[in-house]
Amino acid sequence: MKARLTRRKAAAALLTVPGMLAQAPTQAPASEREQLLTTARKQARSTSEKLAAYEIPMATEPAFQFRA
Repeated sequence: MKARLTRRKAAAALLTVPGMLAQAPTQAPASEREQLLTTARKQARSTSEKLAAYEIPMATEPAFQFRA
């Protein structure tokens, strides 16, 4: 038995291939990932040091409320 490929099936297949290729995960090289991680850690450390410079009284309430 011969499998038949219709024009509609061929068009549908061609439309899905670019989408599948676009979804393929691209990973950065290990050295680049390590560099990004190091930069993020430096930024977090710098931000926490800047925030620690401010003295906030315990009576200060947050600008939002937690609701369950």
